[in-house]
Amino acid sequence: MTDPQEARLPDKRQVAASFSRAAASYDSVAELQRAVGAELLAQLPAELAPARWVDLGSGTGHFSRALAERFPEGQGTAVDIAEGMLRHARASVGASQYVCGDAERLPLASVSQQLIFSSLALQWCADFAAVLGEARRVLQPGGVFAFSSLCVGTLQELRDSWQVVDGFVHVNRFRRFEDYQALCAASGLDVLELRSERRVLHYRDLRQLTHELKALGAHNLNPGRPGGLTGRARVLALLEAYERFRDDQGLPASWQVVYGVLRRS
Repeated sequence: MTDPQEARLPDKRQVAASFSRAAASYDSVAELQRAVGAELLAQLPAELAPARWVDLGSGTGHFSRALAERFPEGQGTAVDIAEGMLRHARASVGASQYVCGDAERLPLASVSQQLIFSSLALQWCADFAAVLGEARRVLQPGGVFAFSSLCVGTLQELRDSWQVVDGFVHVNRFRRFEDYQALCAASGLDVLELRSERRVLHYRDLRQLTHELKALGAHNLNPGRPGGLTGRARVLALLEAYERFRDDQGLPASWQVVYGVLRRS
């Protein structure tokens, strides 16, 4: 199954370049990423003790280190499409090896791993069915694929505010939760858990939010985004539109997070 929306996801070369540039600043603004990854770690089966594990979309290596601490007897491989992130991650103790690779075509041997852990990386993959197929290929029988991702509803306030201003694509697109459900059900993996959860962060102003997105490497990368600088009049119109969402805690930004835990039979 392929959602038409997936064909409009960003080019992965642009994703890799954007996250490579963000490697030095990423950890300073990764509050959501830390919380979501910690929640995903907590959802791993209690009896799981992998001898070989993969941190897929490993970024700066934060969860490679967490996995190494949780499974000290295991051997870990950090995989990321962004060379800049891998260079940053190698400076800290975490995985045993670091590999530049694509989740849709994993540079790993078949039936070689007992855990694939991936937190907030797979939303950038246009072919999620291929990701699931690769997980099934690489996992040993009984192996677990645990992932978190983003779905429709993420940054909805920012998206709605831009719609008031113009018709361009200013906010990254994400697939629907129903597509995750259908694709996981058809993957040949056993679905142990699959759910969606809304998380809301608050910002003092719009500039703080857009600065954070850029520092994360997660600013607008979609086809159809406007080229050149955004005019002052449009920025002022955006600020006015977004202010409608302000509450007692500040300007909200919603993140619709998907959690999945699947096992190879």
